[in-house]
Amino acid sequence: MKTKPPVNPREEITTVRHSIIALLSRETLSAREISAIVHVGEKEVIEHLEHIRSASRHESPHLEVVPATCKVCGFTFRKRERLTRPGRCPVCRSERIAEPLYTLR
Repeated sequence: MKTKPPVNPREEITTVRHSIIALLSRETLSAREISAIVHVGEKEVIEHLEHIRSASRHESPHLEVVPATCKVCGFTFRKRERLTRPGRCPVCRSERIAEPLYTLR
């Protein structure tokens, strides 16, 4: 008689997107912070965040964005749809912009 080989427990495979979702479920982070933790580029993080936002639009939890603000005049980019950091403030033309922050709620 042949015996079956022992069944190995299934290993958890975590994708980058699942890692980002787990991080944002616990805390509020910028794209740069997420990039450093997950070890991928900021552009790739933004692509994942856009997918997470579109996938969670009608579900809970959904992606919330704390808008970027100008460090010089305090202008807040409330109406901005893009998830990337703005290049320049429309009011004072400063390039000192605080990054937007992301979380899942």
